Amino acid sequence: MEQTGIKENLRAYLLLLPFLVIFLGFLAYPIIYSVRLSFHEVTDLYNVFGGLKPVGLSHYAKILSDKEFWWGVLMTFYYALLTIPTGIIVSLFLAVLLNQKLKGSSIYRSAFFVPFVLDTFVVGIVWTFIYSAPYGILPNLLAKINEKWGSVNFLALPALAMPSVAMAMVLKNAGFGMVLFLAGLQNIPESLYEAAEIDGATGLKKHLYITIPMLKPIILFMIITGIIGSLSAFAEFYGMTGGGPTINLGGNAFGATKVTGMYLYRAFESLKLGYASATSFILLVITLILSYFGMKLLGRGGR
Repeated sequence: MEQTGIKENLRAYLLLLPFLVIFLGFLAYPIIYSVRLSFHEVTDLYNVFGGLKPVGLSHYAKILSDKEFWWGVLMTFYYALLTIPTGIIVSLFLAVLLNQKLKGSSIYRSAFFVPFVLDTFVVGIVWTFIYSAPYGILPNLLAKINEKWGSVNFLALPALAMPSVAMAMVLKNAGFGMVLFLAGLQNIPESLYEAAEIDGATGLKKHLYITIPMLKPIILFMIITGIIGSLSAFAEFYGMTGGGPTINLGGNAFGATKVTGMYLYRAFESLKLGYASATSFILLVITLILSYFGMKLLGRGGR
């Protein structure tokens, strides 16, 4: 019996071996190497296992004293502030609307969900054409209201660039939140709404005192994933603005949409591999801290 058990365990480990090899080769080793790289300066790009000059904590010190890095953090949180509340409101509105017994509701659900599965960079390029003056769809529509609005280039103005990217991504990702909220809405007992109607509650009050409290865990989940998504945002900015346009503050030039993802990309683009690795680990620490507090909040909200 013992030999049979050992053989079964051995067979299980052998079946897991290919995954373990892939994990160690394509995930574990790069992470370990990146940690090492963050404490070194690359002196020879063609020498994979060498060509490194130890620099200690100088990369980390330089990043934490860099105004552009903190500007990127600020812009990332600004982006999160624009996308997360708006995304929750839009997703919840769509979910409540499509939770009704409407003809073709399944078609509408699919139509709203499709943009979420599309590549972010591709969606960003499409929205660039929509925003571009004077031939874009949005400037043309605005020109019918006021001719001057037709010449507004949304992505070229510092004040409008970030909100424009945020709006595009809210509409892209609304389908994901909609599906989550739909699942939550369908789990709310109808008897709660019936009891509220007997007490004289209107449609708005029913949503305020029943729907939203019952969906609190989903809302908190969307806030957490939204923060993590904002910290890792890159493709939308690369495709739509490239981190620009430039804004001058206190004699310093900053990119109006240069979030931490763009800051990290520019470091890699400049072949500052050690510096970029250190940046990625600082962002990882920020993400883990925010995730920790978010999970604690989610735990409280689910009770």
